[in-house]
Amino acid sequence: MSQNLSEQEIIRREKLKSLQTAGIDAYPAALYPVSNFSTEIKQSFSEEKKEDFANVCVAGRVMSINDKGKVFFIKIQDSKGIIQLYVKRDEICPEEDKSFWNLVVKGLDLGDFIGVTGFVFITRTGETSIHTQTLTLLSKSLKPLPVVKRDEEGHVFDAVSDPEFRYRQRYADLVINPDVKDTFVKRTKIINTIREFLNGNGALEVDTPVLQAIPGGAAARPFTTHHNALDVPFYLRIANELYLKRLIVGGFDWVYEFSRNFRNEGMDRTHNPEFTVLEWYTAYKDYFWMMETTEQLFEKLALAVHGSTELQVGEKTISFKAPFKRISILNAIKENTGIDVSEKDEAGLREVCKQLKIDVPPNIGKGKLIDEIFGETSESKYIQPTFIIDYPVEMSPLTKKHREKEGLVERFELMINGKEIANAYSELNDPIDQRERFEEQAKLMERGDDEAMFIDQDFLRALEYGMPPTSGIGIGIDRLVMLLTNQQSIQDVLLFPQMRPEKMD
Repeated sequence: MSQNLSEQEIIRREKLKSLQTAGIDAYPAALYPVSNFSTEIKQSFSEEKKEDFANVCVAGRVMSINDKGKVFFIKIQDSKGIIQLYVKRDEICPEEDKSFWNLVVKGLDLGDFIGVTGFVFITRTGETSIHTQTLTLLSKSLKPLPVVKRDEEGHVFDAVSDPEFRYRQRYADLVINPDVKDTFVKRTKIINTIREFLNGNGALEVDTPVLQAIPGGAAARPFTTHHNALDVPFYLRIANELYLKRLIVGGFDWVYEFSRNFRNEGMDRTHNPEFTVLEWYTAYKDYFWMMETTEQLFEKLALAVHGSTELQVGEKTISFKAPFKRISILNAIKENTGIDVSEKDEAGLREVCKQLKIDVPPNIGKGKLIDEIFGETSESKYIQPTFIIDYPVEMSPLTKKHREKEGLVERFELMINGKEIANAYSELNDPIDQRERFEEQAKLMERGDDEAMFIDQDFLRALEYGMPPTSGIGIGIDRLVMLLTNQQSIQDVLLFPQMRPEKMD
């Protein structure tokens, strides 16, 4: 396949050929002994400590070049930040032969990787820099980076913002938009904080299957594949819930998993077909305990990422200080619409949808209708952390019936900034009741609801051995990261979000 090269790309390839002709390896394989990083040097260097920085070795990508003839000022970006290099021809090439200077230094392009050794000093303009004594070309860049404008202090004021480019070429986005990298560093910090919290409370991290014979644990449309060796259809998991509950049956008291899930559904600012969910299940607990534990975790996360229980999201200030508000889903609908749907049957709920101008498909049942009404009229109203509790039984086929309120189950969803962040139950552990709930789901599937749950006979068998009272929760990690990093789109917290395949030249 031929490439349509730009003028810049052609020039860079010609430079590469010149290096190769001169016997200079533009992609050397030898280890390069990096011993220092940009931020460490700039934060720690002083005239009093200059002896500690008399022999540094750094490496990074060339981000700017200021050619002064026999002196170059080059800024390189390493994994921590940007630092300036002072490169003088007669020190890099003291002999008569200046070919290295002409081919390598003068031939440098933005995006090239170089390594340097030297000593640290402060220029007359007050910038901490490295007086370069040796320079090594580590990798030649053949494709120019998009131009990003920076001020004299290196702050970006004209970033590349085209989402098509940023999401499709995330590797370049990370280089030219420094805040992007910070988002993903915070994502890892969030996950590590959750692990520390759970491990510190005695939970056990486990792995469960991604390929499943039955896509259970949620109401969603699965991706289908085929297992050649067994010659049967398999599904990418939509949830890991039923496997984690099997482990509670098997005798574990508290298990958790960061689960990569797949749902063959729409894509928008808060949905991606591949996403990450944290689920944990704890024996001998209920949803009241789970609400308190969730409050503790979210308060800890806010402190870990921001050093405060208050978080600024756009123009809103959100407080993660416990306790959080609690309101039933039926009261939430009544609070926001003035309509009491608690006693309405399917036909009545369809009338409510018509009255509220909510379009709903004809093949969904009572539970999905209530879910649609809440989603369209109420969900966005809950900015401060709020537990929406006590859902109708039709909405929650895996949840224990409410101990006091007929027709409801012990379930909550945590809403923050108008979005669902977590979903939790007192888990249904009655195998007969569970079988009946699955059979109701099967009837919905026959009506054409392609998100209704399959009947998982093996899970029912596990329940028949006996599962202790258990509480479980699922937390959408991607939405949680969006919230804690103040991002408006799920694609901004996924390193490589799904996109339509690109037509390559």
